[in-house]
Parts: sequence; C-alpha cells; structure tokens
Amino acid sequence: MRLRFLAAARKPFRMDFVSSDDGVFLSTMPATRSQRRLALAVVLIATILFLVSAPFAKVKLQRIDGFIPAYETAIILFDLITAILLFGQFAFLRSRALLVLASGYLFTSTMTLAHALSFPGLFAPQGLLGAGPQTTVWLYIFWHVGFALFVIAFALLKDEAPSSYAPPRSARMDIIASVCLVLVATGLLTLLATAGQGLLPPIMDGNTYGPGAYLVALAAWPVALIALAIMLQRGPRSVLDLWVMVVISVQVLEVALSATLNGGRFDLGFYLGRIYGLMAVSVVLLVLLIEHGRLYGQLVAKQKELRRLSIADPLTAIANRRSFDEALQREWRQALTDRTTLALLLIDVDFFKPFNDGYGHLTGDHCLRLVAEVLSGGARRAGETIARYGGDEFAILLPRTDAERASALARHLCKRVGELSLPHAHSSIAPHVTISIGVASISMAHQTDQPAGEPTALIEAADRALYAAKAAGRNRVVEHAIEAAGSAERTLNANAAGWPSVLAKS
Repeated sequence: MRLRFLAAARKPFRMDFVSSDDGVFLSTMPATRSQRRLALAVVLIATILFLVSAPFAKVKLQRIDGFIPAYETAIILFDLITAILLFGQFAFLRSRALLVLASGYLFTSTMTLAHALSFPGLFAPQGLLGAGPQTTVWLYIFWHVGFALFVIAFALLKDEAPSSYAPPRSARMDIIASVCLVLVATGLLTLLATAGQGLLPPIMDGNTYGPGAYLVALAAWPVALIALAIMLQRGPRSVLDLWVMVVISVQVLEVALSATLNGGRFDLGFYLGRIYGLMAVSVVLLVLLIEHGRLYGQLVAKQKELRRLSIADPLTAIANRRSFDEALQREWRQALTDRTTLALLLIDVDFFKPFNDGYGHLTGDHCLRLVAEVLSGGARRAGETIARYGGDEFAILLPRTDAERASALARHLCKRVGELSLPHAHSSIAPHVTISIGVASISMAHQTDQPAGEPTALIEAADRALYAAKAAGRNRVVEHAIEAAGSAERTLNANAAGWPSVLAKS
C-alpha cells in the first residue's frame, strides 16, 4: 500500500490551463495539410472553369445594368472590411507585411470606387470624375497591377521579425500614414487616368477592345505572376500566406478572362472574369471572419478559465481562500435574509507537518489532493463550497444546513479519509492519515440584526471547535453551535462506535 501510494504521489496532477499560442492569427497560424488541400482544390476548380469557359470568352451577352454596381459595391465593401481586419492584426503583431497587405486591400477598395464612378453609363453616359473612353480600363489596370505590387511587398516582408514592443501610438500613426498614402496614390492614378488620359495608349474602342488591348495582359499578367512566384519561392508558411496565393492565382485567371481573351465589355469573359474577381476578394475576408469567430470563442473560453483559476486552488483544484471568503459573505447575507441556518466545517489533516517532512513534499501534495477529493465527494449540494483554507486546512460552507446534518457530514468525511488508508508512520493516533473537524452552525430564524456583527463569528466558532478537536486527541469532530441564548459545544469521537457525544457549555 505504501509503495502504491508513493508511486501515485509522483504522478503529475493535471489541470487544463489555457496556454498562450502564437498561432492565433492568420498570419502566424501554420497552414495545415488539410488547409493546403482546400486551397489547392479552390485553385484547381477555378482553373478548370477557366479552361472550359475560355473558348467562349468572346460570346456576346446582354448588358445587365445592375451587374456592375452590385459587383463593384461588393468589391469595395469586402476589400474595405478585409483591410480593417488586417490593420487590426497589424496593431497587435506590428508586422510590416500585414501593414502592406492591409494597404493593398484598401488600395483595391478605393480604386474600385474610382473605377465604378468612371464606368460609362453607370452614373453618367461617359462616367463621372471627368472620365474619357480610356479612363475605366486604365483604372482597371492600375487596380490589378497595384494590388499585385502590394502582394510582392507582402511576400518580401512576411518573414521579417515584427516589432512587437512598439508603443500603441506608433501602430496608430503607421496605420494613419498608410491610409493617407493609399488615398494619395489612388487620387494620383485617378487623375492620370482622367485628366492625363491623353498620355496613355488607347485600349478601348467603345465597348470593344482596340489594337492596344495587349497592353492589359502585358501590364497585369507579369506582375501578378511575379507575385505568385515569390510567394511560392518563400513558401506559404501561414494560413494567410496560403490564401493570398489563392487570391493572386485567381486574379491571373480573372484578368485573362475579362481583359485579354474576351472581346470587350458585356461578353461571357467580362462577366465571368468579374465573378472570379469577386471570389478572389471574398476568400481572405471569409477566412478572416471565420478566424475572428474562432478567436471570440477562444476569448470566452479563456475568460471562463481565468475566472476559474482566480477562484481555484492550483494544487487541489477546489476553491481557494479568496473564493471561500466571497462565498461566506454571500451565504451569510442570504441566510440572514431568508432566516435559515448556515454551517461551517473547518478540517485539518492530523500531524501533516511530520507527514510532509517524512514522506516528502510530492507525497504531501498528493495527500492533500486525495483529502480534497474526499471532501468534494461528500459535499455536493448546490451552494456548498469546498475550499482549501490554507496549508493543510480545508473549509466546507453549508448553506441551509443545521448542526445535526453538518456534524453527520463531518463524521462521514472523517470515516472516508480513514478509509483511504494512506500510511502515516509519524502519527501518534493512527497508522494512517486522519483529519480533525470543527463544526460551527448558526440559525438566523430568530435574529433581527446581523449576529455577532460579522460572518467571521462563524469562522471563529468553527476554529474554536477545531482547536478543541485537536486538544481532545485529534481524529474527531467537535461541534460548536451559535445560538441566541449562548453557545454550546460537544465533542464527537471519530473512533468510538456509535459516535457518543459529550456536551459542554462555553
């Protein structure tokens, strides 16, 4: 028995703490095999649809007036939300790569707005902002080339160590500066495509592509392919890396369908390419939203765990002294309001210091855990609090429990601890570990004011009873009842058959 007990004492006591994890953001979370397979499946499906539809890209379709505003409104909102979420991650992680990528999504959002305002026939016959026949197509080129350049910068910076110790004000200033730069860049490019459109080669002839249409592919494809190649060369280490690669891959297919293989506006390639673009911008936003939902769930779980850790004793996993004090105040007030009874058990492990010194601290800790398990198993009613009061001393608070029931429970707990048969060669009263219990109870039925002034009166009474139990030889229960006409104390010997009691006035 002793060997089994000592072996059990050396087993680590497991508690499910919530550990901190660096991989809680998309940019730091390693991409799993299943995520890689999903991303590959998305690219393969997009590629298959591209190959099937490419031969029909020039098939003319009916002009749908609501398609462009709906599509571009979605692009603007999706990219703006994605940018805000990425700026938020930058504020935590201080990664320049995240700042650049967030700026890239903000850039596409603002450029899409300029593209929509200048689109002929959408808000005005020739478009707003002083747009000409070439404005919209060049804004489309600037939009896609610019985003690809942001992705290249992201790929080059993503392995850079973040400056996580920068002050919060620094992050805000970096974000504000990035937003300002993006707005300036959008304004300058829009100005070039409107007021300076005469400086740009012509591409459109009405709603069809002219001889200069090859410039779209020449401008947009190489930059996007370079961005994809750099991402592949550096490896998609994180989930964010993986889905940015998906976005840039789909963008290549989008440009091919809607601005290269097709014949102009409102054909199959035009519509399908825009759908590809909408799918591309939705990918990262969808993953970010899923991640934020997961993080919110983790936050709730961690709050619960922190609350549990703040009120739990780390060794025994029962309530700690702080939690007990709060429960005592709460139950005292409730008992006074309801005119009910309140009982308290103070429990002490007999001769624990010699036990701890003789068997070692690990064995001593294991003994305390086993005693705590017995106490927890004995007190199960709603509202009952089992706490480690300090050292080898425990407390059980019993609302709506009279002295008789509290003493009966105390006797049962003494018996159950004895049945553990934990060897204790250093005890002078038994060959195994035993406990002494002081029981105090109070009835509020006839009290008009708070008795004894404070709930500490209950603790003092239980402490006196526990002291009496130790003085009487330990391994026993002593009851101390607080009454309106005085108090009574009786000793219940835990070893005697039939539990005879001795009543003494105090």
